[in-house]
This record gives sequence, C-alpha cells and structure tokens, in this order.
Amino acid sequence: MTVSVDSTTSTTENQSAPVSTSAPASAAAPAGEAEALRPHAEHAFAAELAALAAQDDRPRPARWRLSPWAVATYLLGGTLPDGTVISPKYVGPRRIVEVAVTTLATDRALLLLGVPGTAKTWVSEHLAAAVSGDSTLLVQGTAGTPEEAIRYGWNYAQLLAHGPSRDALVPSPVMRAMADGMTARVEELTRIPADVQDTLITILSEKTLPIPELGQEVQAVRGFNLIATANNRDRGVNDLSSALRRRFNTVVLPLPETAEAEVEIVSRRVDQIGRSLDLPSGPEGIDEIRRVVTVFRELRDGVTADGRTKVKSPSGTLSTAEAISVVTNGLALAAHFGDGVLRPGDVAAGILGAVVRDPAADRVIWQEYLEAVVRERDGWKDFYRACREVSA
Repeated sequence: MTVSVDSTTSTTENQSAPVSTSAPASAAAPAGEAEALRPHAEHAFAAELAALAAQDDRPRPARWRLSPWAVATYLLGGTLPDGTVISPKYVGPRRIVEVAVTTLATDRALLLLGVPGTAKTWVSEHLAAAVSGDSTLLVQGTAGTPEEAIRYGWNYAQLLAHGPSRDALVPSPVMRAMADGMTARVEELTRIPADVQDTLITILSEKTLPIPELGQEVQAVRGFNLIATANNRDRGVNDLSSALRRRFNTVVLPLPETAEAEVEIVSRRVDQIGRSLDLPSGPEGIDEIRRVVTVFRELRDGVTADGRTKVKSPSGTLSTAEAISVVTNGLALAAHFGDGVLRPGDVAAGILGAVVRDPAADRVIWQEYLEAVVRERDGWKDFYRACREVSA
C-alpha cells in the first residue's frame, strides 16, 4: 500500500516537517539526559507521553505503550480531557500519520519516503518513542553499512577463544527489536548497498532472523516492527529491489502546503533549538523567518508568491530543515555579535550558503533572483543590501 501526497497539495517539509515545542525532561531520565544537547524523544517529551498513557483507555496492540489513537495524538498534538496540552511534533495531513501508525499495528513495515528535509527522521523517532518507549534501536544507513549492522556481528575475542556461541554473538538493533517486541529504525535505507538491503527480506517476510553458524534463529515476538526512511533526490541512492519494496507500506511525506504552515514549523522548531542553546527568542524575529521561508519557497517552486514572476531554481533542495538551520545560525549571530534581535544581516550568509551549492550556476541564479525579485520588493531593502554584501 502506498500513500502519496503531491507536493502541490501538501504541507511542510512540510506540514510534514518537524514541529515541536520543548517539554521538560523526565525525572526518570538516564543520568546526564537532562544535559544532553538533543535528548531522545522519549525523554524530551516524557511528560506528554506519561499524560497520554494515563488517560489512554483505548485498545493497544501487543507491547505498545499507547493506543494507535494516542500515538497519532502525540504526533499531531491536541488537548486531553484533563486539559493537558500535547504539542504537535508534525504539522501535516492527519491521514498521513494515521496510515503510518496503522501500518505499525500490522505486520507490514513502514517506509517513510520524501525529498530531503521533510521530517522523515523526526517522524520515525517520535513514532518509535510513542509506540515502544525507545527510539534508539537505530541502524544508520551509509554506503559502508555492513550486513552485521542489520543482522548480527561477533565478539571476536570470544569467537576465537570458545568458537561460535550465543555469548560471542553481538545482536544488531534489529535483532534486539525482534527479541523484545520493539520498533527498530533504519535511516537512509537507499544509501545502504543493495545486497545489504536485501538482508531485511527474510526478517520482514518471515519475521525470522536465521543464525546458521549456530543452527538457530531469532523469531520476532509480537510488537516488533520496523520503520525505514529514504529520500528520492540525493545522489548515491540504491533503489530498493521489488522484493524488498513489497515488504513495506510506503508513506510519502510532502513539502509544506502553505507559506504560513512552513513559517509555523520553522518558528516552533527554532524556538525549541534556541532554548536548548540559550539563544534569544522573541516576536521580532518572525519577519526574518517569514522572509527566509518566502525566499526558499519561491526558489523551490520556480515562481514568486504572487505568481507573476518566474524564477530559476537552484540545485539545492531548500528544505524546511535548511530554513530552520539558517534561522538558528542567524539567532546565534544576533546573540553573540549583535543586539539579540534577528535582522537581515544575520540570515543573509546562511541563505547564500543554502542556495549556492554549485558555485557557477547557482550563483548566477541567486544574483538574478536578487535583482529581479528582492530588489523591487517593498520592505526588503535592508535584506537586499545584506544579501548583496555577502554575495560580493
């Protein structure tokens, strides 16, 4: 089953992009978790998860911490009967989240697909945190990911001393999830070599991981499932085999549908990151956030917001995640080298770095956009001058 939302009718890197407000870390969090630069979702939002669990009286699949309804509420946000406010982690079509959650309640694995920056990793982490209470059973996909990262490895000191045994076996995150009925995660699945990808076929179809060296196998217990993420734009992608793709339900996370939705996403996420870094926040910065989002959307779409002027699109993705990075860096500049108020000069260099990936072609596109669009726009003179200065 594939659910796809066309980018022209969708929402944030979109309404699918990461949105959240910070929540206090759980008192029961591991030592040092409260000081972590980026706590795991199950610790950062422990209070919300506990409130949902306390009031969740709906049926829960085996070994799930919450019911499917409560998992969707955790991701999309809402207000519980006792008045507890659940912050939105994802802004986008509700049906996308419902299909993703429902998939995890079946024996089908979930593939979150989309262009870079559409919150695939963010959604994956929060789904695992809400379903299993643990988002750390993670395999990071790269061109060098070996089979052992998905299946199992060996403690070679034990192996040489005593031969193959369960004590010498080093389980992968996927094997641990199978044994404990948890949710495993595989990031950037299409960056993993095709022959390594296909080690998942037996795991997903038979729910079994053979260990031929021991003449044994690990059978998945109820509650086990797997979330994979993949993007379809970056270079170096290894397409999934048809056999492996059939083992997944694919949910496409779209780009933001409207500028206002994207501004909301960037504002919320920047506020969360800024507080963790002790950066200033305030309504004064909303104008620059709106400007960054407008520039990214116009260059991404190839047309100005009013539809009157066509512009060329650069080679970069200009995702919501990149907009968040540009604004966060601008806040740091304003805090450490300015008066704490986000201004055009604080975001100009970041925008230039995001837009100009190809020094030749992208620079020409950026200069044309500055002169044809930014220069003539009312209220954008300071922004134009700041961009010209860093582009010189």
